[in-house]
Amino acid sequence: MYSSARGDRNTELGETWVMTFGDRLREFREHRGWSLGDLSKATHFSRGHLSNIENGRKTPTDGLVSACDRALRAKGELIAAARNATLLKLDEVPWQTAELVQRMQASDTTPQTLEILRSTVEELCCQYNRRDALELREEAHAWLNHVGDLLTRPVGLKAHQELLVAGGWLALLAGCVEYDLGLRAAAESTRTAALQLGLEAGHPEIAGWGHEMTAWFALTQGRFRQAIAAAQQGQAVAKTSSVHVQLIAQEAKAKARLGESGLQGLLESGREMLDRLPYPDRPDNHFKVDPAKWDYYSMDVHRIGGDDQMARQHAETVIHDNLAPDGTEVSPMRISECRITLGFIAGREGDLEQAVDLGLDGLKDSRQSRPHLLMIAGELGQELRSRYPAETLVHNFEATLKTV
Repeated sequence: MYSSARGDRNTELGETWVMTFGDRLREFREHRGWSLGDLSKATHFSRGHLSNIENGRKTPTDGLVSACDRALRAKGELIAAARNATLLKLDEVPWQTAELVQRMQASDTTPQTLEILRSTVEELCCQYNRRDALELREEAHAWLNHVGDLLTRPVGLKAHQELLVAGGWLALLAGCVEYDLGLRAAAESTRTAALQLGLEAGHPEIAGWGHEMTAWFALTQGRFRQAIAAAQQGQAVAKTSSVHVQLIAQEAKAKARLGESGLQGLLESGREMLDRLPYPDRPDNHFKVDPAKWDYYSMDVHRIGGDDQMARQHAETVIHDNLAPDGTEVSPMRISECRITLGFIAGREGDLEQAVDLGLDGLKDSRQSRPHLLMIAGELGQELRSRYPAETLVHNFEATLKTV
């Protein structure tokens, strides 16, 4: 459901209005300040055809939906709007029906059941940035248990491999959420299980994410050499999948904190690889790397390197790209780090009050990756302490940081 003048009028008449893909497309287009002609040039679909799509006179193809989502940097919002199953609220999970659970418990691993399982797993992965971490962990583990039960029963070779893949993605998701919650031991155990499932399934992308999580854990714990080693090991495994790009980013982040050179070349290699990859069907999937995400990675490296102009540019781009037309934050976790990054820049420019305000704003969001946020905010605290050692505002910020 979405609030609008049209929606209010229909509510008064006792009707319920659900925003269509065309409505959502128009909303994002106007939010970006684009005309239909601008969108036509960016997507190579005619202006008239796009107008028919917006007005509901024609049904969008997958190619058009993907092209519009990419051009308008909608972060998967338009793709989700085109799929009826994903128009519901995050706390409504129609795919998790009693019928499906009963099928799985009966080991009814038909192609239809496995397809529903794949869709369920992907939908959960798309909720990572927004959904309550404890709830998401609980549901991921519940499905992981179902998959585990099925793997102990006789199934065909193809079904067995698909179950391993589903289990691998679920374990990766659960491990990420556990680490966000500060559950280091649980996260490492779940990560190890995900890596083993990926290797057993012969799935280099899942295995690559297993190494990426090792790099992420090491990076946020200040073990930068180990982060680099894990990132490079993952790149050797992941080959040409999108996680290879994220592994390059983790390597660049760690090397930046060690003061190493060659970072620009590393960033360019990641960007070039990303440009060669197809645009993901679901850019909001946590385990898919979309082009817009590269601004987020580059922001951190430029900020560490002291290039304030580039860091600001990337931060503002990421914030803008992750705000829906109604002001909703599509990715609160990314926006939080962007605010902290802008706090760094304000502090370097002599505006301590703004630096602290931005830093505190970055700590407020309820959906946080605690270790990662503490690393970035802690670096801001160190920066401000070195520049303003006697200021009360700095001490207050550091006191707040200890409560996170």
